[in-house]
Amino acid sequence: MRRLLLVCCLVIAMVAALMPAATANPHRKHREPRKDPVAIGRGGAVSTVDPTATAAGIKVLRRGGNAVDAAVAVAATLGVTEPYSAGIGGGGFMLVYLAESDEVVVIDGREEAPDDHRFDLDVFAEFADGGFFDAVNSGLSVGVPGTLATWVDALERYGTISLRQALRPGIRAARRGFIVDETFASQTEGNLERFRQITSTADTFLVDGEVPEVGSRFRNRDLARTYRQLARRGPEWFYGGELGEEVVETVQDPPTVANPAEEWQPGFMDIFDLADYEVQNLEPTQMEYQGYDVFGMPSPSSGGITVGETLNIIEDGTWSDPTGFYHLFLESTAHAFADRNAYIGDDRYVYVPQEAMLSEEFAAERFAQIDPNAASDKPVAPGNPCDEDGSTFCVPDPAAVDAAEGANTTHLVTADRYGNMVSYTLTIEQTGGSAITVPDRGFLLNNELTDFNFTGPSPNLPAPGKRPRSSMSPTIVLDDGEPFLAVGTPGGSTIITTVAQVLANRLGRDVPLPDAVEEPRATQRNTTDVVAEPAFIEQYGDGLTELGHTFEERDELGAVTAIERRRRGFLAVAEAVRRGGGDAGVVRPRHRHRR
Repeated sequence: MRRLLLVCCLVIAMVAALMPAATANPHRKHREPRKDPVAIGRGGAVSTVDPTATAAGIKVLRRGGNAVDAAVAVAATLGVTEPYSAGIGGGGFMLVYLAESDEVVVIDGREEAPDDHRFDLDVFAEFADGGFFDAVNSGLSVGVPGTLATWVDALERYGTISLRQALRPGIRAARRGFIVDETFASQTEGNLERFRQITSTADTFLVDGEVPEVGSRFRNRDLARTYRQLARRGPEWFYGGELGEEVVETVQDPPTVANPAEEWQPGFMDIFDLADYEVQNLEPTQMEYQGYDVFGMPSPSSGGITVGETLNIIEDGTWSDPTGFYHLFLESTAHAFADRNAYIGDDRYVYVPQEAMLSEEFAAERFAQIDPNAASDKPVAPGNPCDEDGSTFCVPDPAAVDAAEGANTTHLVTADRYGNMVSYTLTIEQTGGSAITVPDRGFLLNNELTDFNFTGPSPNLPAPGKRPRSSMSPTIVLDDGEPFLAVGTPGGSTIITTVAQVLANRLGRDVPLPDAVEEPRATQRNTTDVVAEPAFIEQYGDGLTELGHTFEERDELGAVTAIERRRRGFLAVAEAVRRGGGDAGVVRPRHRHRR
């Protein structure tokens, strides 16, 4: 009998080995998991774009883990269910409120340029005239990943569980699979031609060269195996070990099909770049808005400074109706973006006048340049925080412009019963990143280095070892010294305006959090037109057009997740519709919330 069982096990193993690494059954249809955009209760809370990930975080909290433990488990699960937005091939920024020490801390796990002299100011110059996607689709675009290092640092410093334990929900999700929804299918469809050109990507994310069918179950056995080996071997296997060597080989020689439609250039990353990578433990940005303390992400992200400057400018103004409020909001973000582009980059390479840019004096100067009755001509010129700064290193750069940024990142928030909160944005940049999957490993590599400006002048030009400027804006708000709100969103450079809009509505206009998240959105990043959702134009367009604003329509902006701490528990909020809707959960629900 024992011999028969052994033979059966061997046959099953052989069959499994012959099956594709990632599979989706195109014939059997499954029902998608339920999504709840709002949850109220006690014991801890999680909000993400995905119900499988939210459930993973809630399970960790229910078993006694803290908000950091839950955040890492959620992020690892999103690497499975949101593979085109996040994963160990990318990077991100984590903001943590620690109840025991009563402080907000930063983990900068941003991707980094290879430390190679060839990665110089002109590395992307040939792509400056419209060749952006030629740069994206290449090993040249891949930055040294920081996501895994972020998880390890967060767990070692602030967590209570091991990396092995944190990876278990992701392993389970990759092995069991998830139900393909419209969002996953449409994202695959949008990348189909890119994915078909990379053999490992087609093997992992396509089914017989086509988009997985909505309602089918998608499994990623390669990623399950990679996570299991990471759990056993530790992060050194990635940062300088055998897996790192596989990453480097993939970057230096992208595994294309014969005669690909595009030229996939090799990158410069080597194993020493991975072995030398370190997260940065930084001080958060901090400013006061309407009596709340708002903490954000410092350089190399522009999120904390630009959101903070925007709120500072708004606070100087008054309004009597929504038209007046949104006029001031749009003008404030335009001026803040002009300053962002001129002054913010990796502050290990350029001087960033952060304190001056977040000062009330500088905000007053910028507010004075806004006409309450008319939109300014765009682009507006940057201000001069150097007058406030006094540093000889502060040099205005009025000709600086924005860099292109991919809009498909992901954001998660967690909170626990001990008083800790986490706001964490992670990404592989473009939807589908570089489109290059590490063979037999189940994860895509980022294209984060295309966040650098391709030409100058700019504080965000490429350099060896430099981290490109980001717009990621994980935010934590304290009320009278107590944790009150954690919020963030994906969306490229629209992240800044979306987070600022939610904060201005929730904190400044006292709009309830679910309504602040559901509010129609617009983004003015110092461009000729305001990019806005159809509902925003329908609701506010006429009044703002009379003031001189012009509009460009976009279906949706962002995918916010947020948690508000209340006296008797938590209010967790995700999107009801945007990006297919998100999922909010609490450990002990009080009751279901209906919008």
